[in-house]
Amino acid sequence: QVQLVESGGGLVQPGGSLRLSCAASGSIFNIYVMGWYRQAPGKQRELVATITSGVITEYADFVKGRFTISRNNAKNTVYLQMNSLKPEDTAVYYCHARERTRLDNRDYWGQGTQVTVSS
Repeated sequence: QVQLVESGGGLVQPGGSLRLSCAASGSIFNIYVMGWYRQAPGKQRELVATITSGVITEYADFVKGRFTISRNNAKNTVYLQMNSLKPEDTAVYYCHARERTRLDNRDYWGQGTQVTVSS
């Protein structure tokens, strides 16, 4: 099993910054991609960014260069640096990990951290 714990959310003014962290624990040896998703009340969960074990990154178009995903392998932690935040970025942000083995793929989710952008 893999456990994911997010932290770093909070209240920030428009144009401000936040840094989210996702700490992974458990059987993490076969995780090959991790990412961040977000979900606002009454809306569908959407992809924000992903990073592979080879540190290849992908971003949703709405990020438009404002967010950066990174990882620290020594700490088993993935980060999301969010700059120039907008009110529409308000959502619960979820950490995601995909485990790949010869026989199966398995997805894991954190419990989420609230990000609120408001003046």
